Amino acid sequence: MQPSKKSPEMETFIDLTLHKMKGRTRTGSIHAGICAWCGKEVGEFRDEESRKEYTISGFCQKCQDETFGK
Repeated sequence: MQPSKKSPEMETFIDLTLHKMKGRTRTGSIHAGICAWCGKEVGEFRDEESRKEYTISGFCQKCQDETFGK
């Protein structure tokens, strides 16, 4: 999957913040097929909306559910 496009400033902010917290970046995680938050393999998504959210946040289905609710 490809990460969603963001302004260069926003991309830098997200990647630097996430790297400080979790040791990985959103863009690198998406390219690697892992969750930017928990670091596990992404696996399956419930629906197309959840798949699209992964390209935005880098969160797997479980982390999306825990963060945004089901």
